[in-house]
Amino acid sequence: MSVPTHPLQFRDYRLIWLTRFFSTSATTAMVVVIGAQVYQTARVDYAMDKAEAAFLLGLLGLIQFIPFLLLTPVAGLLADRMDRRHVAAAATAVDLVIGLVLAAANAWDFLSLPLLFSMAALYGAARVFIGPAVSAITPNVVPAELLPKAIAISSIAWQAGAVFGPALGGFMLAHDPALPYWYSATILLLAIGAVLAIRHRAPPAAAKEPPLKLMAEGAKFVWHERFLLGCVTLDLFAVLLGGATAMLPAFAYDVLPRGSLGLSPEEMLGIMRGAPALGAALVALYLGFRPIAHNVGAKMLWAVAVYGLATLVFGLSTDFLLSLASLSVLGAADAISVFVRNTLIQLNTPDDKRGRVSSISGLAISASNELGEMQSGLAAAFLGPVAAVALGGAGAIVITAIWTVLFPELKRAKTFAPQYRNKEEVS
Repeated sequence: MSVPTHPLQFRDYRLIWLTRFFSTSATTAMVVVIGAQVYQTARVDYAMDKAEAAFLLGLLGLIQFIPFLLLTPVAGLLADRMDRRHVAAAATAVDLVIGLVLAAANAWDFLSLPLLFSMAALYGAARVFIGPAVSAITPNVVPAELLPKAIAISSIAWQAGAVFGPALGGFMLAHDPALPYWYSATILLLAIGAVLAIRHRAPPAAAKEPPLKLMAEGAKFVWHERFLLGCVTLDLFAVLLGGATAMLPAFAYDVLPRGSLGLSPEEMLGIMRGAPALGAALVALYLGFRPIAHNVGAKMLWAVAVYGLATLVFGLSTDFLLSLASLSVLGAADAISVFVRNTLIQLNTPDDKRGRVSSISGLAISASNELGEMQSGLAAAFLGPVAAVALGGAGAIVITAIWTVLFPELKRAKTFAPQYRNKEEVS
């Protein structure tokens, strides 16, 4: 029998791929619609001005981040001590309930800002469990030499879903506000079926140490491994400043010319929300066949700098096509950074700690995204959405330069080979 040479030759990996695609396409459709409805509800039903409505978009990010922060240690522990399929399926079921509730709220006209914020918080709580559980399965179903390619192809699933979901959600929102949520609920059912179809794998042996000690162990491991710490915190602070997606509803409704290319604001929003994922998907497709293998650390740093530059250009753009191009470049650069960072984290973390370290990485990503949305909302309340996004992009470039000096280990990383400070400590 021939030895598999590609991750998609493994049945369980194909199911992981489908799980990511279904889950991402459904949840990103919901997220873009929730943001649009928060902005429009604030403007129309609550008579808020543009700055006040933009601030609510930032607050929406904070509402999602708080449960993520509180539950991250628990999520990582469960991913290391329970059946990871069941953890992911339960969290996806919560997303399904969110979709059904918001579909009903739009269909029967009881949508309100408190309901939208409540569902956003519940979404943040569910999402914290999905990432560590699914990410920690992948290294167990493909051999280590295929893991970089597996991560790149898995990124294609995520990015394809992030292109398809928001664009479809925006177009459906323009015709029927309940429709995107009905779609999401249906697709989430498929995600649950895919993750549960992964062949049963016994959970890691239960440890005798107290749960709190196990949680702290994962954080301690990242803190003492400067290489991993640099990877995690680079994304945290760069995207914290450079996040533009939170302000997309403001750009679609009030900044860019209305009717660009004959599109409604909702359709413009959906296309803009999918543009970063399109750029990322194209890069991920390329990396799936020719993954980065040399000078990986320097390439990650350059990618983050380009991400900041593209964000700056988007913030200053008043042309819809230039805005789309900037968002696509932003997504492509982010895909390179994410690919390198995720591969380094997976290959530099022992399996018994992988769930907890993945949850910490997920917390940093969530902090950068959701707290970045809050930062953008606060900046927009004082400076307006254009200045908020442009200054954030410039800040991401500065952060990259600082991290290059603070963590020279990143620039020196030539390959994905494990960079443990002391291998005996993690054996």
